[in-house]
Amino acid sequence: MTKNDFVQLVREEGGFETKAQAEKAIKGFTGAVEKVLSERDSITLVGFGSFVTAFQKGKSGIVPGTDRKYTTEDKYVPRFKAGKGLKEIVAKS
Repeated sequence: MTKNDFVQLVREEGGFETKAQAEKAIKGFTGAVEKVLSERDSITLVGFGSFVTAFQKGKSGIVPGTDRKYTTEDKYVPRFKAGKGLKEIVAKS
């Protein structure tokens, strides 16, 4: 599904009158999620899922087939865990 298709779906499902309103709603939602996760907080939408910020420890290793070594740094990464309601809906389809 393309972004344009998704915006149209949000317009229909959300009852927005224009495509611009639906796009503004999507930008508002994604912006809010980005802000919360960048502050190392989490969001729980009951029945849908949780957005959390998780700490990922750095690692080192060797690139297969070469002698080149690599190292990654410790960092925070976004995670999403689907809620029970969303899991049930997806399983039915």
